[in-house]
Order: sequence, then structure tokens, then C-alpha cells
Amino acid sequence: MRTTFIQTLLELAEQDNEIWLLCGDLGYSVLEPFAARFPDRYLNVGVAEQNMIGVAAGLALSGKQVFCYSIANFPIMRCLEQIRNDVCYHRLNVRIVAVGGGLAYGAAGYTHHGVEDLAVMRVMPYMTVLAPADPVETRLATQALAQQQGPAYLRLGKAREPVVHTTAPEFAIGKAIRVRTGTDVCIISTGAMLESCVQACDRLAERGVSAAVLSMPCLQPLDVAAVHHAAQTMRAIITVEEHGIGGLGTAVAEVLAATPAHARFRALHLPAIPVQVAGSQTTLRANFGIDVKGIVHAACASVDIPPPEAHLAELSSNS
Repeated sequence: MRTTFIQTLLELAEQDNEIWLLCGDLGYSVLEPFAARFPDRYLNVGVAEQNMIGVAAGLALSGKQVFCYSIANFPIMRCLEQIRNDVCYHRLNVRIVAVGGGLAYGAAGYTHHGVEDLAVMRVMPYMTVLAPADPVETRLATQALAQQQGPAYLRLGKAREPVVHTTAPEFAIGKAIRVRTGTDVCIISTGAMLESCVQACDRLAERGVSAAVLSMPCLQPLDVAAVHHAAQTMRAIITVEEHGIGGLGTAVAEVLAATPAHARFRALHLPAIPVQVAGSQTTLRANFGIDVKGIVHAACASVDIPPPEAHLAELSSNS
């Protein structure tokens, strides 16, 4: 995703002389093309993220379109006051880009796990919050942000995320993307969990469960109409995110609380307490039940169908 982001930003900067890129002393092997092509519009502020946001605010007040790039929590948690007061309060065109959202930097431990960012950023005033699912959505989201006014947050994966969309979908800020159709369960995904949701959809079909899959690349503003439609037409809704409480699941729950519908609801996310372990992203997802197996189990339970393992155990006991 990060490579797609910088390639897209390069293309946009060719067309718009007001686009700037700031970073906090990282991005090596990724940001060099932009720095080489636009040295007068690139600034490495050093390990000083609070200063980065302040500089970005000053540039935006001068009419610039500023993108700030850093790892996971660093451009958010370290400088939330600057984001709130300098950027959001003045509705400035500053786009904060975090690479390695969720558990992408799993081996580095909790300090590098971006698992509260969506919750924090979606309550900031005037903030647009985007978490694309794959390189295709990343490109479309970056292009959309270049046309969007006001502060924004773009949450990316790390590298080598698979392409899920075989063709570019219609993309608009505040709109969900329908990836699969179904009649029993609606699985709503945000960020890089989409591939797992699609794989779970295929496994559910083998169990006779018809699952729809929605990609929700925009958490703020949320596609309320899509959630309403799922609540009125599906037996169950499941949200899946590589994040703790306060993100997609909470946002959807807020909508459902005011929606007259009978769909069951289950939010799959990380625990509310800090993740006190380190490991690969794949291992950590499995540990916390947000992998394909966890999604399949939650979907089966929501429509009162035994999950695959339970089904196999039942067959074994009857033989």
C-alpha cells in the first residue's frame, strides 16, 4: 500500500504544485522518488512529529495541500494536541498518513501497533478517516483526498498487501464498496482485513451460508445507508477490523442502535486491553480471532449453523 500511495502522490504532485510531503525521518526506499522529483516540496522534519504537524499547519495556512507521513502511532498519538488544535480547529488541508496500521508491525510490539488510531481520529472535528483495503483502494483514496477539503487521516498497511479488487471499483468518500452479494450475513470490513473476509465468504458458501461482503474504506463519514440496508435485509451483520474498540464496530453499532431492524450484530476486533505480545501479523490475527477461521465461526454462530470444526467433530462421533 505504501508504494502505491507514494506513486499516486507523485502523479498528483505533477498536476498540482501545491502538494507537499512531510515525513518524520523515515520512509527510506519509499519516499526517495518524491524527494528527488520535488525537493522543494519535500521536508524531513526529523524525529519530531509534533513539529511536523505544526509545520504542516503553517504550510496549509499558506494554501498548500500537505501530506504528513510516518509509522503507525507516531503521527497521531505523539501529536494529537497539535492535530486537534492546529489542524482540525482551523479545518486545514493536512492529510496525516500512517503506514503500518493495525498489527502490520506485529513483531515490534505494542508501541508499534496502531490499534486505537481509527477510534481517536474519527472523533476529531472535521476529520475524514480512510482505511483502504488494498493497493487499488489506496490509489483511489489518495486521489480522493487530493480533491477533499479539510483535515484527513489515511491509514495504510505496510507492504506486499494483496490486490483484492480485480478491477477498480467506484470510489467515493463516505461510501462502502460492495465486494460480494449475499442474503444471510453481511460482513463489513475496513482496512487490510478485506482479503480475509472474502476468503471467509467462500468458506461460508461451502456451509450453505450466503454472505455479502462490504469494504468500508471510509469510517468518517460512514456509509450509514449501507448499514441500514444490511440491517433491514440480512439475518446478521459482522464487522471485521484490525483495531480495538471504538473503530468500525463501534461506528456500525451506533447506527444499528437507532435502526429498526432484527439483524444480529457481532463486532470482531482486538481486545480493549493492550496487546501484550509480539509476533507476526498472521499469528496475532489468529490469536485474537480476526482471521478467516474467526470470521467463519462468528458468521456461522450468527445464523445458528455449526462452524466447520464442530461439524467435522459431529460427523466423527456419529461414525
